[in-house]
Amino acid sequence: MTGPTTEVTFAVLDVTPEPYAVTPKLVARVGIAAIGDEPVHAIALRCQVRIDPLRRAYSDAEAEGLTDLFGTRDRWSTTQHTFLWQHTTAMVPGFSGATQVDLPLECTYDFEVAAAKYLHALRGGAVPLQFLFSGTVFVQGARGFSVQQVPWDREDRHDMPVSVWRDLIDQHFPNTGWLRLDRDTVDALASYRRAHGLLSHDAAITSLLERASEDVR
Repeated sequence: MTGPTTEVTFAVLDVTPEPYAVTPKLVARVGIAAIGDEPVHAIALRCQVRIDPLRRAYSDAEAEGLTDLFGTRDRWSTTQHTFLWQHTTAMVPGFSGATQVDLPLECTYDFEVAAAKYLHALRGGAVPLQFLFSGTVFVQGARGFSVQQVPWDREDRHDMPVSVWRDLIDQHFPNTGWLRLDRDTVDALASYRRAHGLLSHDAAITSLLERASEDVR
């Protein structure tokens, strides 16, 4: 059933760690405003969160860490583009005028994921995020419900301090990181560890790196 049109707008107010999550998770606090005569019954909200690397400068140390993603700095004019971080959803309860909702942002420390590589390379400053909103708005009027789509142009930008992400990862993985290895590589590493009486895979990798450094010298 059709009814009066209600315009909705979105603004990202803050991004903070979720302190009680089992896995690393950030929460984006989003303000929503509805312009119209009728209250919003609910919004089935979807959001695409992207990273926009062109919106900030990088130190030489950061540029070196970004080589896998963008190549050397002289190539960045053609290789640096906005890229997807993740998709997220939320169900917004009914409201009139304005409300706020939390969008969960799942985080990973898997270095095979482009976003994790990018975030790990940053030493300070902010992470330039872009939020692209979509979804369905349900409005309850005098004649019943109307169903509307969130317009395609609803978006917002937010600069999240790098320290927010680093503090979150340190909370869940203190002084550690994750590498994905082929099963044969893991088996070979375990054999090397046992043969040399090493107590952990970390010690085995450290030993191999030391040998490689000696060979280079």
